[in-house]
Amino acid sequence: MDPYKVLGVSEDATQEEIRAAYRELVKKYHPDQYANNPLSDLAQEKLKEINLAYDMLADKSQQGHGPSGGAYGAGAGPGMEFAQIRDMIVRGNIQGAESALNAIQGRNAEWHYLYGVVCLRKGWYDQAREHMQKAVQMEPNNVEYRAGLNNINSMSFGYGRSYQRSGMQGDSGGLCNICATLWCADCCCECMGGDFIPCC
Repeated sequence: MDPYKVLGVSEDATQEEIRAAYRELVKKYHPDQYANNPLSDLAQEKLKEINLAYDMLADKSQQGHGPSGGAYGAGAGPGMEFAQIRDMIVRGNIQGAESALNAIQGRNAEWHYLYGVVCLRKGWYDQAREHMQKAVQMEPNNVEYRAGLNNINSMSFGYGRSYQRSGMQGDSGGLCNICATLWCADCCCECMGGDFIPCC
């Protein structure tokens, strides 16, 4: 199998181009697109092939023999590892996602973003904001990271206002946790090609 042909990129493609092609293909062949469709099995097989191709190119880049300079440069961990961590978060396996992130040596913008999402799901808002800010500082043009930071800042502002109005600390915390969980699920689903909350 030629991973470049599977992803539809040239052999001199940058890691960012490979990542973009991977995301487009995942969105195209995601199981949600083939619900109750006789082609769902074929789409699932195609998705496995896409994941394998991406994994191969990420590993090759990690060894220094392939494209470099993208989000998964030296020491950052294979891109597929981050994709698997995103999948863990979507499935609610926060402890597994946290363990996998802690096992990665290189901590790039993607690492900080995902760790911020994990912190948010655990209710650690200050740490979540800190990691999201770090991700945005490292990759200021990344729309996903900026949206994540903006959402955390918005939730914090809403929490403060709710607290001031009600004078009851405990009541608004539960709502914040629900909103945070829904937002994280939507972000992760969209990154993997789905759409948990269609209106957002």
